[in-house]
Amino acid sequence: MPDKKETLTYDDYVKGIQALKPEEQLNLIELLSLRLKKAVTKKNKKHSILELEGLGAEIWEGIDVQKYIRKERESWS
Repeated sequence: MPDKKETLTYDDYVKGIQALKPEEQLNLIELLSLRLKKAVTKKNKKHSILELEGLGAEIWEGIDVQKYIRKERESWS
């Protein structure tokens, strides 16, 4: 295995895993599984519609909303 300053490669990890006892390999699988579950759960976090509040507000700056609505409704005819 490389010293502390070197980066371990994938092959280094594989060799290290192969050197573990079966029980240690199972413990490693459990640890990796828990970490992956946390990462996936965090990635798939549900969001609230309220997080969109104020998004794009700068587009409407300086626009009279009533005039805009009236103009849009007139275009329907």
